[in-house]
Amino acid sequence: MNDTFNPYDDNADDDDLPEIAPQMEQHNLVRVKKGEEINVTRIDPTIREITVGVGWDLKRIEGDPVDVDASLFLLDKNDKTREDEDFVFYNNLMAREGAVRHLGDSRTGAGDGDDEKIIIDLMALPFEIVRVAFVLSIYDLDMNSNNFTQVKNVYFRIVNNETTLETFRFELDGDMGSGTGILIGFLERVGSDWIYKAAGDPIHGGLAKIAGDYGIVVTQSLRG
Repeated sequence: MNDTFNPYDDNADDDDLPEIAPQMEQHNLVRVKKGEEINVTRIDPTIREITVGVGWDLKRIEGDPVDVDASLFLLDKNDKTREDEDFVFYNNLMAREGAVRHLGDSRTGAGDGDDEKIIIDLMALPFEIVRVAFVLSIYDLDMNSNNFTQVKNVYFRIVNNETTLETFRFELDGDMGSGTGILIGFLERVGSDWIYKAAGDPIHGGLAKIAGDYGIVVTQSLRG
């Protein structure tokens, strides 16, 4: 035991106690379903810097490899990026002076745990950024007709980097459609809170289509 302040101490002054949600007291894992919204800040009021972890498995090993990529878009009130830097993906691993850092591309999806990770310092994001859109896409440069029917066990989770506790997890169950992209969901700023909205919607046209929808002028052939 150490002498640090214990927020669960019954003898402490109530005015000094932070708001601790029951889920975090018990370290229960919060699971989100498609179409649901949760207040991430209320679940974990201490959350500031997060790791976004995304994982998946391939349904088959043989045949053409399927390369899944995680990306995000920093959006303003008009649901658009303000500049190219607001599109974080395998060719742009950092944004907002390091407030967002993509830790790199996994070409195989092999192994347990997160296949790709993105670190976000929520406190360092400019207030003009009101939404963060999270996307998965499939690289199909050789036009092998790869799509998300070849992928299973997709999940999205957020971890509080200070406590190392997983705040919530969104698992995409069942058929994810024949698209080459999936809109995983949004992290939306509402006042001082962050709200997660789980989507899981298939997108046809790959990463280039998604980027164009959010205001990115695509001048190169994007993987996926």
